[in-house]
Amino acid sequence: MRNVLFVLTTMAVIGLAFWAYRENYATQEVLSEVETLHRDIGAAHARLAVLKAEWAYLNRPDRLRDLAEINFDRLGLLPLRPEQFGYVDEVAYPAPALPPVTDAVEVQGTLEVTE
Repeated sequence: MRNVLFVLTTMAVIGLAFWAYRENYATQEVLSEVETLHRDIGAAHARLAVLKAEWAYLNRPDRLRDLAEINFDRLGLLPLRPEQFGYVDEVAYPAPALPPVTDAVEVQGTLEVTE
């Protein structure tokens, strides 16, 4: 009985060692993928910073004003003036949609008004 217990314990230890070996390599592979993803995210952040800097450079007001003046013949762009803006109460909002009538009730009779 003791020998069977030793053999089963040895087999369990060997099985656990094999499982731990596989998990170790799977963990190392996932850590490598995470490191690659972190590197890609860092590169994307760097590209985004460059794009934001380029956008800020291209959207300088003096540059846009010069471009509008150069291309006035084709575009006809003029500077904005305060009187070109409207007020909120001048906005025509659409009427809210009424819910559909699902259970119509037929009403008959007279309406009595008491004063």
